[in-house]
Amino acid sequence: MMMRLLAIGFVIAVGLGPAAAQQSSNAQYAIKDDDGERVANFDLAPVLADGLAKLPAQVPVGNLQGDVTLLQFYDLNCPYCREAARDVDTLVRADKKLKLVLVPYAVLSVQSVQGALIEVGASKSLTLEQYLDFHKRIYAGRGLIDGPRVLAVATEFGLDKDKLAAVSNTEATLNLLRGNADFGTEAKLGVTPAYIVGGVVILGHPGLKALQAVVKSMRACGKVVC
Repeated sequence: MMMRLLAIGFVIAVGLGPAAAQQSSNAQYAIKDDDGERVANFDLAPVLADGLAKLPAQVPVGNLQGDVTLLQFYDLNCPYCREAARDVDTLVRADKKLKLVLVPYAVLSVQSVQGALIEVGASKSLTLEQYLDFHKRIYAGRGLIDGPRVLAVATEFGLDKDKLAAVSNTEATLNLLRGNADFGTEAKLGVTPAYIVGGVVILGHPGLKALQAVVKSMRACGKVVC
């Protein structure tokens, strides 16, 4: 009950701002989604770019020495994030030179916060390969994703449910999520999912082919669009 109250307080503090991803004409660079529509994007403020590596709750997967780093900010109960999870999983498994950083950005509901707490706790006990599978499996099935649902998935990976809950459901872990939410607010991540690559924020999920094109451009010219 205490952690439910803490989670409620967290959601009230950060607000319910980031909503489902939508297309926008606010596009600084000519990034298009898989349907050919322009995707909202803008340069991340330099002062914030310096803090990316210090995000308090993040899980790098894929090639940790990758030549391109892609960060995904997501909420477990964002329907667009569910779709994005499949594409991002495909992207990182197919691209052996890509470093993917998963950043839990639990801002839509109390249940999202509860699920993210368990995710953060589980990240300390799973290998990077296991965590990628774990993250994808959380989205399997339909319905609300909350703490018990994420705990159930964690047990499939051999983690002790009671021990994981004890490690995860703490004020310290909640503060890690607060740090991510504070960064997202400063960075104006107004929708979920949101991506950051090459100092550019991409709002919404553009699709697998679009992300592949951005990564390809980063390798070719160091920019999201050459």
